[in-house]
Amino acid sequence: MTKANDQTTAGAGATSAERGRASRAALLSAAAELIPEVGWNAVTTRLVAARAGVRPGLVHYHFDSLEALLRTAVDTAVSGVLDGPTAAMTASPDPVEGLLAALRAMDAYQGEDPDSVLFAEAYLAATRDPVLRASMSRLMEGVRTSTEGWLRTHRVPQPEAVAELLCAFLDGLVLHRALGPVPGPQAYAEPLRRLLAAHGAGEVTR
Repeated sequence: MTKANDQTTAGAGATSAERGRASRAALLSAAAELIPEVGWNAVTTRLVAARAGVRPGLVHYHFDSLEALLRTAVDTAVSGVLDGPTAAMTASPDPVEGLLAALRAMDAYQGEDPDSVLFAEAYLAATRDPVLRASMSRLMEGVRTSTEGWLRTHRVPQPEAVAELLCAFLDGLVLHRALGPVPGPQAYAEPLRRLLAAHGAGEVTR
């Protein structure tokens, strides 16, 4: 995540629309930084505005509420966390190698880094916020749908159920890393091969 600062309010030569876009982007960046730093419930309008280098009133100018700002920041950040592993997985012509590639892409998220903590905070907040829960569910459903379609192309049996298992497995790794170390990607190669093996699909490259 990039630190927001007072340079984000565009200079005198910028148009009003450009300044507005810069302020909005700075607020989103600031919120995404603060959630893992202080916790979801401790983020305030003044904290976000100070981090973004803008006036506190701009929070409610750009967003209906502080909660709306936090939800939008989480939606953007979690999408970024999910995109990398999903792209790494579906780029592979082999199901097991694709999943190992996704696991390697997830090595950046070791439980204590800001993105991992943000992920955990968002999950917890979603249990109490129906709007955030719907947004998070939409993101997860998109990943499951992509995974299911990719499994179907490799003729993996019961692709819908397998996609659900794999997504829960990947999500769980991120959450478990916050509590302690977990095995590296190769430790899962053989169990994944057995799960996905069908019609000649999914031999692991050694």
